[in-house]
Amino acid sequence: MRLHFKNARLIDPETGTDTLGDLFVVDGLISDAVDVDEVIECRGKCLAPGIVDIGVKVSEPGERHKESFASAGRAAVAGGITTIVTRPDTDPAIDTPETLEFVERRASIDAAVNVLPMAALTKGRAGREMTEIGFLLDAGAVAFTDCDRVVTNTKIFSRVLTYAHSLGALVIGHVQEPGLSAGGSVTSGKFATLRGLSGVSPMAERMGLDRDIALLEMTGAAYHVDQITTARALPALERAKANGLDITAGVGVHHLTLNELDVADYRTFFKLKPPLRSEDDRLAVVAAVASGLIDIICSMHTPQDEESKRLPYEEAASGAVALETLLPAALRLVHAGHMDLPHLFRALALNPANRLGLACGRLSVGAPADLVLFDPDASYRLDRFALLSKSKNTPFDGAILQGKVIATYVAGVNKTKGLTNA
Repeated sequence: MRLHFKNARLIDPETGTDTLGDLFVVDGLISDAVDVDEVIECRGKCLAPGIVDIGVKVSEPGERHKESFASAGRAAVAGGITTIVTRPDTDPAIDTPETLEFVERRASIDAAVNVLPMAALTKGRAGREMTEIGFLLDAGAVAFTDCDRVVTNTKIFSRVLTYAHSLGALVIGHVQEPGLSAGGSVTSGKFATLRGLSGVSPMAERMGLDRDIALLEMTGAAYHVDQITTARALPALERAKANGLDITAGVGVHHLTLNELDVADYRTFFKLKPPLRSEDDRLAVVAAVASGLIDIICSMHTPQDEESKRLPYEEAASGAVALETLLPAALRLVHAGHMDLPHLFRALALNPANRLGLACGRLSVGAPADLVLFDPDASYRLDRFALLSKSKNTPFDGAILQGKVIATYVAGVNKTKGLTNA
């Protein structure tokens, strides 16, 4: 198919421009002007590269009742996400080529969007024995992570980083000092004390990052921090980048748009890992995204069933779904004046694509026609039961969100047509 997107507000993160114009697609790729089969009248709505979301949990294998590749794919389409990069914290963990191949096969059949799997760094994510990184790379792993389980043995972690560096593999780390953060459910401070909840010091993040930066200096590995959420970690990140280390950082959309006070009277849908931070930390992290110090915004989509959330706060499972709310929640940063749309899509699409060596995330000729057409000003009240994810654990239930996806295209194919909760 040859498509003509007419009268679109083109959001180009690569050139940093926001202009009214046209875009052409031929055989799934962005093209120069050609004769077309179909004209899509955009009526001045925004057309941007599809979002590349690093760190999505799809609960296959092991917990398909929480999220399947089919349901995650539908939710991603509804949220303008065209590529999901999945985590290996499944049951069992994705730590062998055979498990990885199962995931890839299942995703290729069921998911409506591109799915790129990550694999575990250590067997069973137990931090004791390295996985077969070379074989997993050959099987299609795009990065390696033990997710929220920190490899505490620095000798083992240094060996993993050295081996990953020799193979050109990207390692993704969760920077929390595990001893200091153990048992905590909210950020330590006055709010935690008033609520009688166990707190995690923000210094745990800084200490975890400092350790990993030191190991990067020693090994030269390529490294991405899954989430930076505190002001105290930012100077260390800035120094590491200035010193030429191959390090990038991300942040989940919830830490950009919510703070510790949103927990209010023990609302477990707001229980995340790491926990929500102070408003000062939130604003510092927003400024770091605006300056480019933090490279990537992601959903950290973590589905949990009702049984694991309907518990006392400290016993409830951590995490929230966010595939469908990532874009409208992130648009809060634009509406509040923290950044413009091209800069936002640099963090949502271009930077994650570049970090993974993908050709998408841009509007240049020859790039894949993975696109999202959206109205940044359309507002609506979110009903969590209308979400297409199997799990409904969103902190935005009942919130007014501004920004709505009109259509999502993967390789030039409109995946929004016929989208249902089936």
